[in-house]
Amino acid sequence: MKKNILLYITIISVFSLNIYSQKARLAAADKKYDNFAYIDAIKTYERIAEKGYKSAEMFQKLGNAYYFNAQLENAAKWYGELFAMQTELQPEYYYRYSQSLKAIGDNKQADAMMEKFNQLSGDDKRAKLFKKNRNYLAEIKANSGRYKVEDAGINSKYSDYGTAVYLNKIVFSSARDTGSLGQRKHTWTNQYFTNLYMADLGEEMTPGAPSKFDKNINSKFHEATPAFTKDGKTMYFTRNNYLEGKKGKNGNDITLIKIYKATLENDKWAKIVEMPFNSDNYSTAHPALSPDEKTLYFASDMPGTLGLSDLFKVKINEDGTYGNPENLGNSINTPGRETFPFISEDNEIYFASDGHPGLGGLDVFVSKIFEDGTFNEVQNVGADINSPKDDFAYLIDSKSRRGFFTSNKDGGQGYDDIYKFLETKKLTCDQKLFGQITDIESKEALPNAKVSLFDKKFNEISSKMSDAKGNYSFMVECGKTYYVRAEKPEYNTNEANITVGKENGQTELNIALEKISCKVAVGDDLGKCFGIKMIYFDLDKSNIRHEAALDLEKILDVLKQYPNMKLDIRSHTDCRASFKYNEALSDRRAKSTIEWLVKNGVSSNRLTGKGYGEYQLVNHCADGVKCSEEEHQENRRSEFIITDL
Repeated sequence: MKKNILLYITIISVFSLNIYSQKARLAAADKKYDNFAYIDAIKTYERIAEKGYKSAEMFQKLGNAYYFNAQLENAAKWYGELFAMQTELQPEYYYRYSQSLKAIGDNKQADAMMEKFNQLSGDDKRAKLFKKNRNYLAEIKANSGRYKVEDAGINSKYSDYGTAVYLNKIVFSSARDTGSLGQRKHTWTNQYFTNLYMADLGEEMTPGAPSKFDKNINSKFHEATPAFTKDGKTMYFTRNNYLEGKKGKNGNDITLIKIYKATLENDKWAKIVEMPFNSDNYSTAHPALSPDEKTLYFASDMPGTLGLSDLFKVKINEDGTYGNPENLGNSINTPGRETFPFISEDNEIYFASDGHPGLGGLDVFVSKIFEDGTFNEVQNVGADINSPKDDFAYLIDSKSRRGFFTSNKDGGQGYDDIYKFLETKKLTCDQKLFGQITDIESKEALPNAKVSLFDKKFNEISSKMSDAKGNYSFMVECGKTYYVRAEKPEYNTNEANITVGKENGQTELNIALEKISCKVAVGDDLGKCFGIKMIYFDLDKSNIRHEAALDLEKILDVLKQYPNMKLDIRSHTDCRASFKYNEALSDRRAKSTIEWLVKNGVSSNRLTGKGYGEYQLVNHCADGVKCSEEEHQENRRSEFIITDL
């Protein structure tokens, strides 16, 4: 639940009274010096802005304050003021303004802002197309040289493809003729219909001699691409539209393919059923399970497909039922063919495609699946696996980095052949993005702050709470730009972006949060609530400039909220010029500040003031000492010391 953390002002009174002393004078003194006031700076900014004062920083703070609290109508108002002052801003402000404009129905302007955002941050579609058209061969080359590939040792002169690992066995599809009288040839390819075969896996995942898989699974039509649960009791597989002796056909009298499920009972596969999302009118094929076995991925040309065939997923419910199939979207699917998905234990999806830029035919690609189900950038796995022919059905064991894939590339034994590989270097480079969330003033760690990670397009990747020491960490990809947002009740939300290192390692990003309300007591400088370091005057003059009036409006607003508050206004200079001159100039400026406040409705008996010239320097920069301009600036300051509440 979003909390409106910005629209309140609280006064806390802390009484430190000695219970053994009830004297009125002591009680009054304790009250005077222990009362605190919480100044809501955002509301003050808003009231000042309504008077016509303009400041880009002020409009940024106002826009952000409302945006992060999901009050997009108000955010649109102040971001509009910001863009009216400055036309070139950081990309995230175009994004936030666009989202805010949509909330008020200004879609035309929202689209214009999003176009600008895409130009500045790299529009997904155009940027990817540009990369594909110009640099994809170089990228494939860079991704190559990471595998040791060899024949799997189980191939025939026929088609062998589509592997799965099952209880330390490899199960695969083959069109080999084993002499069975029931073996039939497909009229389209003159290849035998494929059945499932299996072989024991030895050291380094080397297959032994193949034999036929369970006869209850193999039929006189195609069986292929099985997927097994980890306990070995459930399998999903692809078969022609054929069940219990009945063959199904579509409207054109063609038998398509479907996904079936079988259950192991008494060491035999039984209870073969088709998936509820199958149809006689389209194909479903090549099932693959997620690591937690709660999602089934597959290929299909069902309605809603973006290309010739797409990848889909479907939820497996606890009661054994299934959700509705979901298209994986255009970050994975293209107008071409996407097929043969495999999900690794690292939650990466490997698949074959001829729509993404490759070397020819089907190539194998990979993308990371984020926690929210979205996908990272799709990458070609390289020329060790891929060729100008069809390369597909990739499988990898995440621990050993060994696996199998299928290809009809030159040099094989049959139509399709199975190859085994060892991945010697991972494609993805991982970085640990870490840091600490702290209070900006006290520097103390802030535990239980919500920390959210976004990609450069502001898609949320993950979120978590900071630990007891305020620490957080995310595993991210090397060389990528991320945004990290920190949120905590009673603090202003803060967001920072960072580009992580290009090699495996760690990148640190600490974020400090500022309390929403500024707590002040007698003796404190009210100006620090608003970052007022200096009330600016023209050189050698004491009349109030426009920039100074903007800051004084903040002080004026607080004085109106707290009618008992009194201030001592102190003006200071640096050491340059004479003592006498600096003292007189600073005194005139202090008095000008008081006059401005009185003119705008503050009673004169609430204000005192004096110029101190260079008599109260805050550093070593006295006469004759060489100092930088920044060091001199520390001494040129205005103070608004609270003398009574």
